[in-house]
Amino acid sequence: MQLLNEFLTRSEFSSYEDFYENFSLKIPERFNFAGDVVDVLAKRSPHQLALLYCNDEGAEYRMDFKELSDCSKRAAAYFLSLGIRQGERVVLILRRRIEYWICAVALHRIGAVAVPASIQFTAKDLAYRINTAKAAAIIYLDTAFCLDQVRQLTAKNCPTLRQRIFVREEGGQQPQGVQDFCAGYPKCEPFEQVERAENSAEFIAYFTSGTTGMPKMALHNKTYPLGHILTAKYMQCAKDNGLHLTMADSGWAKFGWGNLYGQWICGCAVLAYDPIRFHAANLLAVMERYQPTSLCVPPTMYRFLLSDGLQKRHVQSIAWFSTAGEPLAPEVNRQFQKITGHPIHEGFGQSEGTPITCSFEFFEVRPGSMGKPSPLYRTRIIGKDHQPCRRGDVGEIVLTSAYEDRGRVGLTAGYIRDEAFEGVLRDGVYHTGDMAYEDEDGYYWFVGRNDDMIKCSGYRIGPSEIEGVLNTHHAVRESAIIGRPDPIRGQVVCAVIALQDGFAPSKELTKQLQDYVKQNTAPYKYPRIIEYVAQLPKTSSGKILRRALAQ
Repeated sequence: MQLLNEFLTRSEFSSYEDFYENFSLKIPERFNFAGDVVDVLAKRSPHQLALLYCNDEGAEYRMDFKELSDCSKRAAAYFLSLGIRQGERVVLILRRRIEYWICAVALHRIGAVAVPASIQFTAKDLAYRINTAKAAAIIYLDTAFCLDQVRQLTAKNCPTLRQRIFVREEGGQQPQGVQDFCAGYPKCEPFEQVERAENSAEFIAYFTSGTTGMPKMALHNKTYPLGHILTAKYMQCAKDNGLHLTMADSGWAKFGWGNLYGQWICGCAVLAYDPIRFHAANLLAVMERYQPTSLCVPPTMYRFLLSDGLQKRHVQSIAWFSTAGEPLAPEVNRQFQKITGHPIHEGFGQSEGTPITCSFEFFEVRPGSMGKPSPLYRTRIIGKDHQPCRRGDVGEIVLTSAYEDRGRVGLTAGYIRDEAFEGVLRDGVYHTGDMAYEDEDGYYWFVGRNDDMIKCSGYRIGPSEIEGVLNTHHAVRESAIIGRPDPIRGQVVCAVIALQDGFAPSKELTKQLQDYVKQNTAPYKYPRIIEYVAQLPKTSSGKILRRALAQ
């Protein structure tokens, strides 16, 4: 807690109003996460747990802050020996292997820019990201799939890529002409310095999910970890000397939300559970064995945990549950609270920032609500006339940084291609593209993306609420709502549904699902068309590609 207080003017608040008005960050000049957080913790609490790694094959490894600091210093020296320099971008494809944390901290130490990427990316995906980032190096796992994809990256299709560095799985073979990270970095003498560039310098870049077009590359500056103090302490309630678990592949911004920055500043260790494939039963066993104190997983995982036999004993150590990434169906929240005695606190944000709204500890959770705005931003809901909406009216969520004069803490500094950013940052206001409304008590309620809105017979219908209802039906595995052209109504609601095992499409089931929606939300929102598919098209981050369904 001592380190946390060095970055906050206050850490405790009496109410949401007190929190929103008086939360304030102390931002050091030329902040360096490796030097000002990891090294400080290594000096003050050398044997305090930083990481607890485990996987489904029985591997387990515990790393304290002293070891983490030392490993990152050796890795920094190794990268410098390969010619990687301050400001150069380095793509990381490391899943949740412990080497991700070592490499990321090492890159932060020398001022190189981490560019996380998913283990699922094909050669085409990787080439697009490498060329957009003008990346100088790639660090990747030597799984068969990943090796094959990286092998297709050539000097012709990726001209800026100078170094390929692989992280060897046990028994793996070293590809020709590729650096072996695990063999090379431990031999290096620790690099004791830290880069001290201006806080406006690039720190990390996340590619967006690409649900509305080609993925954009959102750049964050060196103050980014300080923005995640709010994520860790106030959204996820990571505790000093606690153990936090966020399930996310290291290729996505959600990983940064819950796996190193804010958690370590709060003095909380990270449970680095690294499954190759997600199985709810395995996650239940991991939580029961390792006893995390806080948990943040996507809504889909909460649904799977419930359907795979969640019992209180599996999560008895966890005092705080949170979620983000997609809307959480109110019924899932209610079922979960009935079993565990705790609600799930929902947060909302984007790769371009930290949580924008959240169900913070200062007020009661309302299942289905996004909570209330974060004090890192000044958030509004506006209409087509760009004026604030009346409470209850649907509009677009827009915001400005509360730290605009000090580096726009937490909010992206822009996209790597400026023309893409011009569409979302207008007159200093960031436009999220997400539609919501605010109720009389100040809670926000998500409706959908502005380009996903369905305009039917004068009504504006968002997909989120209908999907939330359908996904609680016992026959539905998952669903997506899109608009279909209609000569009379303009558009009608169409539900595309993947069924649970044991169920088959039929007219009777379609009628049952339509009635189920009518009974659980406003009747005009029911899907007049229902189509069944084996699986829904998704981005590599797991988000549904509605534009593919519409096509």
